[in-house]
Amino acid sequence: MSREPATREAGLLYGVAAYGLWGVFPAFFSLLAPAGAPEILAHRIVWTVVLMAVVLVAVGRLGDLRNITGRTRFLLAGASVLISTNWLIYIFAVNEGHVVDAALGYFITPLFSVMLGVVLFGERLNRVQIVAVLLAAAAVILLSFGAVGLPWIGVGLALSFGFYSAVKKMVPTDPRVSVAVETAVAAPFALVYLVVLAFNGDSDFTNHGPVHVALMLLCGPVTALPLLCFAAAAQRLPLVTLGLLQYLTPSMQMIWGVLVDHEPMPPARWLGFALIWVALAIFSTDAISRAHRNRPGTLHAS
Repeated sequence: MSREPATREAGLLYGVAAYGLWGVFPAFFSLLAPAGAPEILAHRIVWTVVLMAVVLVAVGRLGDLRNITGRTRFLLAGASVLISTNWLIYIFAVNEGHVVDAALGYFITPLFSVMLGVVLFGERLNRVQIVAVLLAAAAVILLSFGAVGLPWIGVGLALSFGFYSAVKKMVPTDPRVSVAVETAVAAPFALVYLVVLAFNGDSDFTNHGPVHVALMLLCGPVTALPLLCFAAAAQRLPLVTLGLLQYLTPSMQMIWGVLVDHEPMPPARWLGFALIWVALAIFSTDAISRAHRNRPGTLHAS
């Protein structure tokens, strides 16, 4: 019996978990004010690498670090730069009241991932998926025209995470090991920055009470859990599926930006949001139908 359907189902669960957790990030990062985006980024990196070191020891994977090849190290270093850039832009967007702009970036990202999947990995779209992607493209156009704020936020998020997804697709390393290496590459730079902040008296880490300190420490597990789920999903799903699943995150973030932060929502943006959900409905229906046809024991018409 083929393991592919089971692998795809597991990948789908990991993907939904990753993007769902990322969708509630505005609620968490808004609690870290008044710390600035660079300081929050540095704490995310430092506490994530500490947590991942503990995880590797606990699961007996620390020795895997010695088996990483030069090519994989290079890919993970690139992934580290890309995800650090993505984090910085996103934290800035949340702190400055541009959650809807960040959502726009993540609406664009799946289209970029689909393009990379077709160009780099020879993945193919069936006709139903093409319809879903075209609807999503129309939605992104509407959302772009209705965007408020700096356009580079959306573009920067889309490019950084799109390429990060492609790199992760090529990394054969265990997800826990890869996330640990990615954050370890950036950790020395983060530590130096935090030390400089503390030396100059500009650190917000311990200046706002124990609750703020605890929240900053939570940056590690809050960051690591969806990254681990995403890494597991990236190894089990085509980039086309991974890209379309990603619409869950910006949909949740847009809801937060509109209902909680009360950011502007012109009619074009509402229409684009509706088209996104229509595209998701078409894609989900097609995925469920294909999963049913591929289920063992299902009869197929000749």
